[in-house]
Amino acid sequence: MAESIEEDDSAYIIKDGDYVVLKRGDIYKAVQIQIKKKVMFEKQWLFLEKAVGQLYSTAFEVVSGGHLEPQKAKTTESSTDAQEAGSDNRNIVDDGKSQKLTRDDIETLKEQGLKGQEIIQQLIDNSSTFRDKTEFSQQKYIKKKKKKYESTITVLRPSCRILAMMYHGREPGKICHLRYDTLAQMLTLGNIHAGGKVLVFETCAGLVLGAVMERMGGYGKVVQMYPGDGPVQAGLESFGFPPHFHDTLHTFPIGHVNALLAGTLDTGPPKELAAESSDASVPSKEGEEAGRTNADTGGDGEGEGKPEEVKMETSTPAEVEQNEREKLKAIRLQEKQDRMEVKRKKLAVAAALLEGKNADGLIIASRFHPSPVLLGLIKFLAPSRPFVVYSQYKEPLIECYTKLKENSNKEHCAVINLQLTDSWLRHYQVLPNRTHPVLQMSGGGGYLLSGTTVDMQYAKAASSQQAVEQPPAKKLKLTGSEG
Repeated sequence: MAESIEEDDSAYIIKDGDYVVLKRGDIYKAVQIQIKKKVMFEKQWLFLEKAVGQLYSTAFEVVSGGHLEPQKAKTTESSTDAQEAGSDNRNIVDDGKSQKLTRDDIETLKEQGLKGQEIIQQLIDNSSTFRDKTEFSQQKYIKKKKKKYESTITVLRPSCRILAMMYHGREPGKICHLRYDTLAQMLTLGNIHAGGKVLVFETCAGLVLGAVMERMGGYGKVVQMYPGDGPVQAGLESFGFPPHFHDTLHTFPIGHVNALLAGTLDTGPPKELAAESSDASVPSKEGEEAGRTNADTGGDGEGEGKPEEVKMETSTPAEVEQNEREKLKAIRLQEKQDRMEVKRKKLAVAAALLEGKNADGLIIASRFHPSPVLLGLIKFLAPSRPFVVYSQYKEPLIECYTKLKENSNKEHCAVINLQLTDSWLRHYQVLPNRTHPVLQMSGGGGYLLSGTTVDMQYAKAASSQQAVEQPPAKKLKLTGSEG
């Protein structure tokens, strides 16, 4: 029992090689903890080795040289928390002359080793208008100066929400402007849970794929459908999943979907490599036979001196270089064959998972038009399974909605409960006597198309059986006198 508790506690301790997220204010950055390696964060070089052994969500203060020191807990109220305040700000004129300290004086204070809190106190003491401001204005002033002069960094454990906020704040174009609340709705509407089999097609740097794997907790199967030569999983590394999480991930090129549905997909060993290996082996055999014939026919009865002369003649620099080239070529060919064999096995495993057409969910979030992708991948879903499609714009999803409605009457797999929604998010400032919505907010979080698959053959059979079993309607007897 004690060992299990220690193992659980170790998951919350920062270790060397872990992926973490650095936070300063509203700025996030995902990095890897490495000893004696500098990390650039907000135009400042940092060394993160002092964070090893500390708990996640610990706040660190950046000291001279870019090293981190755990921030001490504040036991008493600082002098900046309680100040004399004025009644209003009507007599304060912002002419830039209220602060006595110049920029050179502040730089001198930094060189003397003063920390952020001490510099802020110096700014307050040398401000002629600070005590005339209202209490709210003083707190805003202190908050603004803390953001500028205090170098406090929090080391967070990576999660779906934190990484989504990081990408949306720094590089929203890489994740198709997918907001974290929209991502949460995708996981909910897609019914992502442990033990399922989920298909994911995304071009969001691996963020959606990592969110699905995090929700599944390392149990089940995830098949990533990717365009191009290989899958993009840059954001997946930032999650820092343990090795058994990656055992549940399989990849399949979306260009082979039509061949898999038609039954013409070949997952056997490629013929080109077999031909190359056979061609590469022929010259070596011919060289060996030529060497043997030379050794057999080279003796003229001069005793044992001839074999030595033959060896000296055949070991010229040009021939040695040629042999090394052939060996290097054979090694490269063998490595290529090994890579192709591993890729072929992975393709065969993913194809076997898709051939059953019993997936439990489908998630699509890409920069491509979703209509052909959805109509092709929805065939791998089992009946009564959800699917979710994300797009930054609503027009592609309207086209998907129309085509799904049209194909429901033609194909075996129909859909019901189609919904096209958009999410709306606004932050609130919650402070005493100052609770109000934040003035700046995100304009939009994209659109979602969700639905559920049904088996059309079963539905038609059930409706026809119900029609047969239902007795015919009785005719009403008309009573009336003929005129």
